[in-house]
Amino acid sequence: MLCNCKRLLCCLLCLVMTLSMAACSTTDPAPTTEAAMAAEPTAAPTEAAAEPEVSAPKYVFLFIGDGMSYPQFQAAADYLGAIADGDYEQALPSNSYDDRQGAVLDGPEALNFMRFEAAGSAVTYDSCSFAPDSASTATSIATGNKTYSGMINVDETGAIQFETIAEKLHSQKGWKVGIVSSVNLNHATPAAFYAHQASRSSYYNIGLEMIDSDFEYFAGGGLLKPDGHDKENPSENLYTLAEAAGYKVTFTQADAEAVSASDGKVILIDEHLADSSAMDYELDRQEGEWALADYVAKGVEVLDNDEGFFLMCEGGKIDWACHANDAASTVSDVLALADAVQVAVDFAAAHPDETLILVTGDHETGGLTIGFAGTDYDTYLDSLTSQTISYAQFDAQYMASYKENQTPFEDAMKDVEALFGLKLEGSEDDRLVLTGYEQERLRTAYELAISDYSTADYTQEQYVLYGGYNPFSVTITHILNNKSGINFASYSHTGLPVAVFADGVGAAEFNGYYDNTEIYNKLAAMVDVQ
Repeated sequence: MLCNCKRLLCCLLCLVMTLSMAACSTTDPAPTTEAAMAAEPTAAPTEAAAEPEVSAPKYVFLFIGDGMSYPQFQAAADYLGAIADGDYEQALPSNSYDDRQGAVLDGPEALNFMRFEAAGSAVTYDSCSFAPDSASTATSIATGNKTYSGMINVDETGAIQFETIAEKLHSQKGWKVGIVSSVNLNHATPAAFYAHQASRSSYYNIGLEMIDSDFEYFAGGGLLKPDGHDKENPSENLYTLAEAAGYKVTFTQADAEAVSASDGKVILIDEHLADSSAMDYELDRQEGEWALADYVAKGVEVLDNDEGFFLMCEGGKIDWACHANDAASTVSDVLALADAVQVAVDFAAAHPDETLILVTGDHETGGLTIGFAGTDYDTYLDSLTSQTISYAQFDAQYMASYKENQTPFEDAMKDVEALFGLKLEGSEDDRLVLTGYEQERLRTAYELAISDYSTADYTQEQYVLYGGYNPFSVTITHILNNKSGINFASYSHTGLPVAVFADGVGAAEFNGYYDNTEIYNKLAAMVDVQ
């Protein structure tokens, strides 16, 4: 009973205190912090502070590593770390804990864009696939809309066209626009910033739209189907039409070097075109030949003005190398993209309050993985330095001759050792000496490669082993990849999210995990286009 009385007394005291506080609620409470004491006593209460307004950049660089997701740029960073660490992995032939004592791995060497102030992730699915293509994903980045794989800046019916961020900046803001790609300028990713087609394969019509865009700068790989799709009845040449529309078109490096802003609109076609009229793989580029970074630097020179500019640069051969499961070429072209990004970083240093740099991918290609069952927890990424030629150039320079001359396997392997480092014989501790199993794989692939084979007649096993590539060259890269601790799961695209790195004005907007359409939405809101 006493306890109940105490509880009743406590309740009454609480009620009295509550009523007293309510009675005082019409007067200002006494300040309880220094900030409150410093406030004007007559100030009216205000609503919660609005979020700070994001500044608008005047210069925007957008770099797209085609096929580049986390595995691609991390492999490149790990590769740089491996070659910097020298003999670390070579000193560790087993997984034994004792073997590792005293050895310290310094880790990867982050690429320049991996040090940017903001980092987000973008989901890449399109209207028909979790493993989308470049046309639909670039459409999402350029316009903020989803569509089917293979379609460029049109809806799923093909009837409705989407205006791109580049077109809007050009028409609404008066910004100059540049498009650079290491592959064809009318390929899917660059086309997604100026064209509107139900099929990405409509190369001639895409080329016509490129000319009609009136953008000031195009540079990189050559145009596909410049005379149209009908060889019997060719259309008017796209380069001729471009010149008639006021573009200065160059086909040599010397002429490209001489181009300046005073030339107005320009199209610079790389002098040293390789497979499918694209630029060379970085692994094959000769000293003195322009790299992707040189075309970005020339773009800055042509586009720089007081109103602003937008420059999109695609590292397209990252995707091509991943399709072919060529890890060394993949890493080299990621590093070439990083070199191109450095041009923007240097520009931003001179315009720190006016520049935004974005680096992302459209999708992942190849299902690249750092780690392989045959090497357990070990990687030997410095072994990739043994490869000095891309699979594409090896096919072009060597495979045709082998087939024509029916070159013996052992003779072909002398070239393989010179170009890829893989050896039939050597000391036991040489990581690049082929095992009996690996030799048999290569011999089987070689015999198929110099025969009159057709990929259309492949068995399921053969397709899994070789995809649509030359059996011998793809087996060479597979074995070198695996000996390095790298593996690929596919010859196609995958559904991995991609990274979005941002630096400069408004960079923080690109933090987080979001859909790839948000790349457009965030940028469009920032630069205030309708």
